[in-house]
Amino acid sequence: MPPISPGESAICPCCGATLFSRKKQSIERTLAISTAGLLIYIPAITLPLLSIRALGVYNEVSLLQSILLLIEDEFYLVAFCVFIFTLAVPLVRLFSTFYLSLQLKRQQITPSLLTFFRSYHQLDHWGMTQVFFLGVIISIYKLLTMATLTIGSGLISLFLLLLCSTLITSTLDHHYVWEKMEQALAISRE
Repeated sequence: MPPISPGESAICPCCGATLFSRKKQSIERTLAISTAGLLIYIPAITLPLLSIRALGVYNEVSLLQSILLLIEDEFYLVAFCVFIFTLAVPLVRLFSTFYLSLQLKRQQITPSLLTFFRSYHQLDHWGMTQVFFLGVIISIYKLLTMATLTIGSGLISLFLLLLCSTLITSTLDHHYVWEKMEQALAISRE
């Protein structure tokens, strides 16, 4: 592949299709967004998502409480899936992106970081926060006719967490990361 500068694109000379683009300040942006995601993670899982008032009964629940309620009601498989896909994988993905960006920013590239980045690629498709968020939105729509709903700060935090996750996907320049790792490993072999 030809070397290109940030903001430029490699274009196929035959068909004119864009082969890949170099993103501007990819590592810095990814580091900032992953830091923001890690900061918003705890409020997203602990603050109330929704408050429901129906027939004089008031209830509010956070994401973490909803998993505990599923366990209490013996829905173990559902609780496990919600835990893995909405809590564990997004947290590991955020932390992985943070660590990877920090190491690249510091120019501390080791062979283990290469393995770490390969693992990140495997994990990239397993975060299901957007599916959970869509389920909450559909539930809100269905419950509006039966009860008084109040959107909690946890739902806003969950939306911001989803936004951070989406932005990480769009800001991380995989070609640049592979190129930097390849260069660093070539130097270390010499």
